[in-house]
Amino acid sequence: MCRLLAYLGTPILIEELVALPEHSLVHQSREAHEAKTVTNGDGFGVGWYGERPNPGLYRETTPAWSDENLKSVCAQVRSGLFFAHVRASTGSSTSRANCHPFAVGKYLFMHNGQIGGHQQIRRPVENLIPDDRYQYRGGTTDSEAIFLAAFGHGLERDPLTAIAQTLQQLVALQTRAGIAEPLRFAACLSDGESLWAYRWSSDSKPPSLYIRENGDGTVIGSEPLDFGTDWVEVPKYGYVVVKKGEKPRFGCLSKHMSDLVAA
Repeated sequence: MCRLLAYLGTPILIEELVALPEHSLVHQSREAHEAKTVTNGDGFGVGWYGERPNPGLYRETTPAWSDENLKSVCAQVRSGLFFAHVRASTGSSTSRANCHPFAVGKYLFMHNGQIGGHQQIRRPVENLIPDDRYQYRGGTTDSEAIFLAAFGHGLERDPLTAIAQTLQQLVALQTRAGIAEPLRFAACLSDGESLWAYRWSSDSKPPSLYIRENGDGTVIGSEPLDFGTDWVEVPKYGYVVVKKGEKPRFGCLSKHMSDLVAA
């Protein structure tokens, strides 16, 4: 499993969350506390919004803890909305194209989790991606496939329902193939203005996801970046919507599914 982090608020240097805290994302890449795999060394990525509508990306296949360029970029780039991700591969190759976040136009996406038995249903999963979005399929991960498939359910109109219906389709594919392994999904999505975070699974064990608010902004992460008491766990099967200048709004992702109810 991977570790991820997202921030929306007053512009800050990326290093303030990615590199400097005692349990920063760089620290989690070497010593995660709430993941199946302690080490997340199969690459990393940072995506941020700056002067243009579309996000900038820096992704590499080296471990985050040993990449001097990552430290330099994070120490210089200031942003009010950014994503960061450290990867532990669940089967796909270690390549730059497979490192999160993924970007399509103004949209930025990253994921922790997996489609259980993905190799068995890889072809029908690919078929869920709309033809006009398949050109953006740069890698081989199930994460990128989920992101692109969601455009077919109206991601640009309703990011909550689009993701929920995509997950519903994926579970249906697993069921038809007789796959018992769960689909686990903790993810973040942004259009450059708002931030959506999701925590869901087809069993009772969704990946960890936390939120922290302060006067400057909102942080969402797989794990707390420090050991204070102001981190709140995102509810199971839930979502959070964060908009500039507003309090985060929580809801139940399963309510956006037509007939699939989480266990």
